[in-house]
Amino acid sequence: QVQLVESGGGLVQPGGSLRLSCAASGSIFSIDAMRWYRQAPGKQRELVAAITRGGNTNYADSVKGRFTISKDNAKNTVYLQMTSLKPEDTAVYYCNADGVWERVGVRSGDYWGQGTQVTVSS
Repeated sequence: QVQLVESGGGLVQPGGSLRLSCAASGSIFSIDAMRWYRQAPGKQRELVAAITRGGNTNYADSVKGRFTISKDNAKNTVYLQMTSLKPEDTAVYYCNADGVWERVGVRSGDYWGQGTQVTVSS
């Protein structure tokens, strides 16, 4: 079994910064990609940023130039550095591990964290 634990959310003023972390633990040999999603009240969950095993990244247009996704392979941890935050960034942010492999040839599945609240308000 694999667990994802997010941390780093909170209340921040517009223009401020936060760094989210997502630590994956359990039977992990490798992970194909890790992603951050967010869901604001009354809205659908949307992809914010993704990073592949090889380090390729992509971002939602709404966060390009403001958010940076990175990872520490040794710690199975992914980060989301958020800067120039806006009230519209307010949401619950979820970490997703897509394609977790227990060992070569054995794929255990996809996993989600429990979410961390980010509130941008003055």
